[in-house]
Amino acid sequence: MARFFKPQKKKNVEQKHQLLAIQRLDHHGDGVGYWQKKPVFVPGTLPGEQALVQLTEQKRQYARAKLIKLDQRAETRIEPACPLYQQCGGCSLQHLSHSGQVAHKRAVLTELIEKFAGDETVELSDGAIDSPWQYRRRARISLKVDNKGALTMGFRARQSNAIVDVGHCPVLSEPLNQLLASLRPCLDGLRGRRILGHVDLIEADNGCIASLRTTKALHPEDRQALQAWAELTGCMLYWQQADGPLERVVGEPPYYESQQTRLYFQPGDFIQVNAAVNQQMVAQALNWLELASTDVVLDLFCGLGNFSIPMAKQAKTVIGVEGVEAMVSQAQDNAKANQVSNAQFYQADLNGETLNGDWTQHAFDKILLDPARAGAAGVMDFVAQSSATHIVYVSCNPATLARDSRVLLAQGYQLTRLSMLDMFPQTGHLESMALFRR
Repeated sequence: MARFFKPQKKKNVEQKHQLLAIQRLDHHGDGVGYWQKKPVFVPGTLPGEQALVQLTEQKRQYARAKLIKLDQRAETRIEPACPLYQQCGGCSLQHLSHSGQVAHKRAVLTELIEKFAGDETVELSDGAIDSPWQYRRRARISLKVDNKGALTMGFRARQSNAIVDVGHCPVLSEPLNQLLASLRPCLDGLRGRRILGHVDLIEADNGCIASLRTTKALHPEDRQALQAWAELTGCMLYWQQADGPLERVVGEPPYYESQQTRLYFQPGDFIQVNAAVNQQMVAQALNWLELASTDVVLDLFCGLGNFSIPMAKQAKTVIGVEGVEAMVSQAQDNAKANQVSNAQFYQADLNGETLNGDWTQHAFDKILLDPARAGAAGVMDFVAQSSATHIVYVSCNPATLARDSRVLLAQGYQLTRLSMLDMFPQTGHLESMALFRR
């Protein structure tokens, strides 16, 4: 007799409100209480609080819930500065003081390193910390026109595709807030508002950028209106119409400056969102590497040269490797623009099964790697088996940093310095830097 798969019926989520004692914060900044002996993650709560919650998801090992009300508030709780905080998905820790956020992130980093990398001796060094407000120099603004023709501009709501209309954002730099305010009436007056997708706003050191994405070609009158707005505001204007290329329409190429270098970029290129912390981060990396004029340095996941170009001014040779071909070309152009002739850049899949290319044949004295959130598993064996005396690992995900650290520790490297870099205030994200030495 044939047997057929029958999907199990989904269990109903408990709808009755539960009173939880919040005991700690998880690595993302959500409060954690316990119900029926399993952890319940509740965004917007803090340790020491009594929270009335409603479950939104039930799994065998954990549950998630939304906050209904607080019966007891923590002393560390503050009133969020943004009136849209409860709806907008951009920030998650505005209800915790900035000093509390920094302390939490330092504890998260230390806990993960000790748990996964097995190193309990390294002391957490002071890291880069700057203003917790008006720090973001780039943001993607979602655009939508409803059935009545009303334009909504803003950020995605928490755990939703809905757009929260934003007129002013306290974590955006003031020039970007001004640009946002002036852009709204311009977009609202376009004939083809329904083809608007999103706009990236970026603050470069030589002005602000608006990079508009549309699903179809812009009407000639709309192109003229956008150009007139850009010229009036002094903004650099880019657009990408339908599946066409990104075009610079108004203004000069954008750049930012760091460690006496000028780094040009395109709106789609990755740059760190926090300019002040990035400056401190690059300076710290150069200091930890203890670069000498005889050093050959490898920069993995080098991007457009954020670390490579400054390092090349102190080392004999810097070799940068990046997966995105366009970023490699940009890094090469940045080396020329800064009259740096001892930096070479290569394109390679650093997450692939094998590493090959001329760059792998060099002997490196120092190595820096700055991977994306997924970490650097594809290159860790190569790095660990190198002859480098210093390895600096810059990470935006402490979990993958801890995972990858084990490979270095197993090959005789020692974790000698570790710091938390407050790149993303008001959110649960953090940047970190680790130094490994033989």
